[in-house]
Amino acid sequence: MSSPPPRVLARYGGDVVLRFRIQKKDEAKALAEAVNVLFLDVWEFNTDWVDIRLAKDVIPSLLGLLPTIFESYPSHFSDEPQQPSHHIHRGFTPSIQKTPDETNIFFQQYQPLSVIQPWLRLMESLFPTHVRLINVGITYEGRDITALRVGVHPTNAEKPMDPRKTIIVAGGSHAREWISTSSVNYVAFSLITEYGKSKQMTKLVEEFDWIFIPTLNPDGYLYTWENDRLWRKNRQQTNLRFCKGLDLDRTYGFEWDGHATKSNPCSESFSGEEPFQGVETSRFAGWVKNETEQNNAKFVGFLDLHSYSQQILYPYSYSCSSAPPSLENLEELAMGMAKAIRHVSGENYDIASACEGSIMGNAKGKKEHEIWSRIEGGGGSALDWFYHEVNVTYAYQLKLRDTGSYGFLLPSKNIVPSGKEMFAAITYFGNYLLGNKGIEVSDTVENTKNQVPLDVISSQVSRPVSLLDVNLLPKSLVSEALNEEDIPEESNWELGRKR
Repeated sequence: MSSPPPRVLARYGGDVVLRFRIQKKDEAKALAEAVNVLFLDVWEFNTDWVDIRLAKDVIPSLLGLLPTIFESYPSHFSDEPQQPSHHIHRGFTPSIQKTPDETNIFFQQYQPLSVIQPWLRLMESLFPTHVRLINVGITYEGRDITALRVGVHPTNAEKPMDPRKTIIVAGGSHAREWISTSSVNYVAFSLITEYGKSKQMTKLVEEFDWIFIPTLNPDGYLYTWENDRLWRKNRQQTNLRFCKGLDLDRTYGFEWDGHATKSNPCSESFSGEEPFQGVETSRFAGWVKNETEQNNAKFVGFLDLHSYSQQILYPYSYSCSSAPPSLENLEELAMGMAKAIRHVSGENYDIASACEGSIMGNAKGKKEHEIWSRIEGGGGSALDWFYHEVNVTYAYQLKLRDTGSYGFLLPSKNIVPSGKEMFAAITYFGNYLLGNKGIEVSDTVENTKNQVPLDVISSQVSRPVSLLDVNLLPKSLVSEALNEEDIPEESNWELGRKR
């Protein structure tokens, strides 16, 4: 048998993304079972809908498992995608359209790992007074998991040193969520460059150490640029040679529930055969423990950036049967962050427990929720582990733009607006932890407006799709703003576009 070529580029020309609106408990159960049986790729879900990517030739099998939608589902698909009349379709590629922000080319496009790493070193060299480049772990393939530590430590040697309050802002656990990586970089850059200029920003840098981790999954992120744009997991070898990767956000030790996927390494949510089997997860957790025990750090905040669906989620993810002890404070701070985002861009971010999007639905006519089948497991998450095991009082998962029009293939014109939203939210977060309940957020918004011209875009919300009226997502899944000649030779992959 001949060896495979060194680089196989994944193509998705025959794939579509379906949106289901879940209205009944048995519908949720049928869809959850179909996802497991057919190894489907769940793009996103919340209490109202589920987005699933699959090949067109798998659709009949899905229909067989969801008999309630069979009669209303389109009987055939046209091979030619329908084109809107007002624009010309072009394929989505990693080559990116420029934004109006001409003063900082780094945020005009999504950046590969080979550009991000030198940029992080540049930040350290340009701002040595309050920025250090650090490693928080080593990947399965031997790459550094690099981060920026932003903070100014007190120099009064006569005063006993209290534990240093530390906040982690992380992205890229799931490799294909590029907007999370760019948003971490944007927030880091904004805080770094505002130090010494804004009294509010200076105070945040002096009172906290901020750990900005652009991607906790460098191996997977690199793979999305060179091989498969929609790769989700890390690149760790499993017990099946042809099914690599673990879902890093399902391999933490608290309430790990990998038994559901233990026998299926091909699952997009495969969480390994035991807790902390994910190399990146294990080493990152080791770094956190070492910082606490050896370096006098006290982690007071954890913000885990993901995409998509525009939500602010708080613990617990593993189950809705247990409420977090600090639930009232978690909800209060989440509402403040959502308000800060609306003040900057007008975008709405929903607030919920992380468990609700996967297993809960509102019982009509009742105040309480009824438990529905999980679309995707929620145990072993970073969110729950930091909250329960590291005792981080304020831990959140922030799901960024958009709400399904582009999904993971969000055009680059959203980089700066999304970054501004996260900067406003995270600045409010810091102010809240200082004890002033985020009241200085107006200053944050003003600074944000003055820093970079805002590329205002309108919210693109997909039409709700009933389980009894399933259609392809109505918006384009790919960018229409790029020319074919912009496609880098090494990133020549494609994704079919359907309406």
